[in-house]
Amino acid sequence: MPRMSLVESLQVLRAVRQDRDVVVSTMGSAREWMKLGTHPLDFVYAPSAMGQAPALGLGIALAQPDKRVIILNGDGCMLMNLGSLVTLTAAHPDNLTLIVCENSVYEVTGGQATAACPAARPGSAPVDFSQMALAAGFKSVWSFQDINDWRQQVESVLAAPGPRFVVLQVDPVPGGSVPRSPAPPVERAKSFAAALLAWSGSPS
Repeated sequence: MPRMSLVESLQVLRAVRQDRDVVVSTMGSAREWMKLGTHPLDFVYAPSAMGQAPALGLGIALAQPDKRVIILNGDGCMLMNLGSLVTLTAAHPDNLTLIVCENSVYEVTGGQATAACPAARPGSAPVDFSQMALAAGFKSVWSFQDINDWRQQVESVLAAPGPRFVVLQVDPVPGGSVPRSPAPPVERAKSFAAALLAWSGSPS
């Protein structure tokens, strides 16, 4: 069965994203998310410490419990910091959703297969990120390969008990490059912090 387009899968999320939602994106997902538009509560983690987006998102979720925090991570990034799954569930943030865009390659460095890619594991059991998330203690876990299934269920996914974990099985983007910071990082961090404060408090 063919996988989803990364762009289409992010468009589905963008369509249901609420104004108070915080979205932390990194690597290929950050590059494509930026193309869909900007929002004061978007934080494009670029340049980034690969694998650390979940930790950043967790900190925001704990500090801003009135907001939904959505982390857009790659499978290569997830492999760099699998321990963060246990850290996230230990903190049990009900407002956090971790989305892993699984394309089975390190797209921005040339498309090398990850160690979790079936082609890189002859004779070994396949790696299942959703099963890892369940074992780590996530309350709600899904895996999507069909865009229509994702479109039909995205709102119920984001409304489910948290922390939530979602795998989006997507195709690599041909020629996918490293995302560039849309502005000086320090300036963006200050603007993002100001936006978090401006949008603090319970929704009216």
